Amino acid sequence: MNCSIAICDDSAADRDYLAGLVRRGAGDRGHTVQLALYPSAESFLFHYAEDKSVQILLLDVEMGQMDGVTMARALRRDNDAVQIVFITGYSDYIADGYEVEALHYLMKPVDEAKLDEVLDRAADKLRKNERTLTLELSGELVRLPVYQIRSAEVQGNYVTIHAKTDYTAKMTLSELEAQLDDHFFRLGRSALVNLGCVARVTRTTVVLTDGSALPLPRGAYDRINRAIIQRG
Repeated sequence: MNCSIAICDDSAADRDYLAGLVRRGAGDRGHTVQLALYPSAESFLFHYAEDKSVQILLLDVEMGQMDGVTMARALRRDNDAVQIVFITGYSDYIADGYEVEALHYLMKPVDEAKLDEVLDRAADKLRKNERTLTLELSGELVRLPVYQIRSAEVQGNYVTIHAKTDYTAKMTLSELEAQLDDHFFRLGRSALVNLGCVARVTRTTVVLTDGSALPLPRGAYDRINRAIIQRG
């Protein structure tokens, strides 16, 4: 792993503790990390405006004027690739994590083994995010990062892919599915969904983090919940 990690926490002791864990874990694995520490959400965002290279963010929830969840919302408006890991002393913020597609929550005091596991997952996700899907649309080729795909729906002989922009291509859903990975779940014959974009699941509906909803086929409720749990 060679990546840029930021730690944002208003406690100097907690920042230094996390930095020590990150450096030790990276050294044990032979990884190279560029580590930056920030004492507030405002200081991180000020630096981020000039340098957007951060790939993994260890973010305290309870901070001063701007809390971690508010900062994560601001960051997500510009960057949907950075892996956000919330660091908190409370479990009350888990629902907010869905909104900003946080990778994980770690409770204070942070356990070294759990942090190493989460950082490995973040690095793996960053590698997978490099995958692209090539679509032929109206005589031109479009390369679409796979992680940007929220869902896809069948429309006659075409499939509409919902990402930052919607793309409609002449292909079958099975042809699209074959080019994706296990982060995607098939919703019957008419749609598939990126599990990382799922905010909640009811017996009849899958609601995504952008507020859109897809019908859940009968009998799929337990299967999609198992898939979400296995994905971690």
